[in-house]
Parts: sequence; C-alpha cells; structure tokens
Amino acid sequence: MINNSKIWLSSPHMGGNEQKFVQEAFDTNWVAPLGPNVTGLEQDIEKYIGSEAHVGVLSSGTAAIHLGLIILGVQAGDEVICQSMTFSASANPILYLGATPIFIDSEEQTWNLCPIALEGAIVDRISKGKKPKVIIAVHLYGIPYQVEAINALSVKYGIPILEDSAEALGSSYKGQKCGTFGDIGVLSFNGNKIITTSGGGAIVTHTKEIKEKAIFLATQARDKATHYQHSEIGYNYRMSNISAGIGRGQMEVLDQHVNLRRAMHDFYEQIFDNISDVKVFSTPSPDYFSNYWLSSVVLNSFEDRETVRLAFEAVNIECRPLWKPMHLQPIFEKYPYYGNKVAEDLFEKGLCLPSGSNLTDDDRNRIKQVVNQLFKNQSIDNQSAVEGHNS
Repeated sequence: MINNSKIWLSSPHMGGNEQKFVQEAFDTNWVAPLGPNVTGLEQDIEKYIGSEAHVGVLSSGTAAIHLGLIILGVQAGDEVICQSMTFSASANPILYLGATPIFIDSEEQTWNLCPIALEGAIVDRISKGKKPKVIIAVHLYGIPYQVEAINALSVKYGIPILEDSAEALGSSYKGQKCGTFGDIGVLSFNGNKIITTSGGGAIVTHTKEIKEKAIFLATQARDKATHYQHSEIGYNYRMSNISAGIGRGQMEVLDQHVNLRRAMHDFYEQIFDNISDVKVFSTPSPDYFSNYWLSSVVLNSFEDRETVRLAFEAVNIECRPLWKPMHLQPIFEKYPYYGNKVAEDLFEKGLCLPSGSNLTDDDRNRIKQVVNQLFKNQSIDNQSAVEGHNS
C-alpha cells in the first residue's frame, strides 16, 4: 500500500515530558502568565545559551521584537534597518511604532545582512540627516549572520543591534550561542520552530534591569501601587505557565532536535551530492554551527524550483520557497532598499525542504524517490544516503 500521508516542512515534535510540566500547572492552579514553569523555562534557556544572558519568556517572538525596539528607544519617525530576506515578523513591529523600515540585501555566504550594503545604507541615511536607530540582524534558517563584520559596523556608527534569533536556537558562532550577540536578542517557540511552546518567544538581554523592564512592559506596565496605576503604555505579552510547561519539556530534547535536524541536512547533502543543478545551503566555515532549522536548496532558475516544488506537492510532501524579501512585499515596497539582487535571486531559485526532527526513514525514502525521478539522468547513490543517515 502506498503511503501518501502528509510530510510537513517542519512540524512540532514532542519529547514526552511536556505533559508532566503542564499537569503540574493544572494541579497547582498556576494557569496565569506567571508561575514556576515560567521562571523555570527562563532559567533553562539562560543556562543553555550562557553568556550571562537574562531571558524573559513572552507570548511570541514578534512580541519580543516589539519590546526590544521600544527598549532600544525607537519612536515614531525613526528609521530602523532590517534584513530584507526574512519573515515579516522581523519588520512588522517597526510599523507598530510608526517608524520607517530601511531594508538591506543579503550576501551569498550566509544569506544574511550584507555588510557592504549595510554600511552604504547607514552612510546614506546619515547624509540625509536621519541616522538609523536600530539594526535588526537575522540568523536566517539557523545560519548565523557575519557576526564580526555586522557587529563592527554597529560599534563604528553607534547603532545597537536587535538580534533576531527566532530561527537559530541551538546555533552558534565560534562557540557562542545565537541570541547573545546583539544588544537585545529574540527567540521564537512557534509551532514550526526547533522547539515549541505552541506559540511563544523570548527576549534575551545582557542585564537583569533590561529584562525586568521588558517584563514590566509585557505585563501592561503596571506601576508599583496597591491599585492599578499606569504611567507607560503596556502590552499583554507574557507567556502563560501552561505554555511554559510545554517549553520546559521541549528544552530537555533541544540538543536532540538540533542533531536530528542537522542529520536531515546531511541527508540532503548526500542525495544531492552528484546533482550539479542543486546546491544545498550550508555554513560557510567551521566557525558557524547551524541548527539547520530548515534545510534549503538553490536551483538554476525559477522554473526549475517550481518543477521540484510541484513534484513534491504532487505526492503530498510540503516544500516552500524561501522567504520573499520584504522590499518586494506589497506592504513594504514603498520603503528604502539598499543592495543588489542577491535576496531576489535567492527567492526566485531557492526552496526549503522537509526538515523536521520527527521525520522517519519512510519519509526520507519518499523524498529520495521524488529526487531520483526528477534527476534520473544524474547519479544518485540513494542507498549510501540511507546508510549515512542511519549510521
């Protein structure tokens, strides 16, 4: 019997202990946006990413970006630099605040912020009398941005970095965990991320004071008073104790999930090894350690990309084009853009492949069958790919 069940791009993968922490929340009636699981999850993440990080868990990664921009002083009329090739959640909070996004092209090694285009944009905006307030730098698909080059520009021009590490929990650069390189970091635990709290995210800071400021804003900015008093605009952004319970169970299997996703990336490198028309996106050097949240490939043309995508779709296997750059999006196309066409070209030719940590050998066999049929005139050692994955 042919198995035609859906193979998802990146689905949640439970570890087994999530229910224990959630049940404790019910048993103790801690179902509000505070409690032992919230505190425990923050401590678990702080221990994991190190670098004396201070973590506040929130309702989403988008909420963390929003609060991060506020804490870094962004106001209406300011300009915020943002990587163009990213999910819209990186850029939407800029508009929440009435600020203006300035989009930057990618470079070809990491697909992240191009240092040359970034510096050109900073110099040009300053010449126009509008020094950017913040740089939003993204670790796309779990591959770190060029940390030293981008952070050097941050220091040179005195512009803080909001590090969007939503896709990069478990990734690192020269042994330092992503989420700790910027002035403020952002994590996401959305349902498709490497671990999940159903929804949810976190803000990462370097001081306890900034963490406390973020939590204050995330809990409706309630002043210290016996009555409800508010001197600042606040938000309902805190994570619930139940969601945090899921996260505590997920943290127990995070390293396992990273290893499984990296094994999926190795699997794609093996089955595409002798196929010249497909290039698997990989880290540029051993300094970069990627969780390979999503494994991605680049083909020769838009037509080739669509041929592959539709072939997978025909047998109920989900694939997805790379993020459409923000400067090409209807809601953002009127805003300034600096760079060439690297991000545009990647979007035209790039494809994300099923990458979940819960994919099975049967799933991999179905994927290989599609690849074998599409590229049957090129040599593919499917059996060695299976043995390599299972070894």
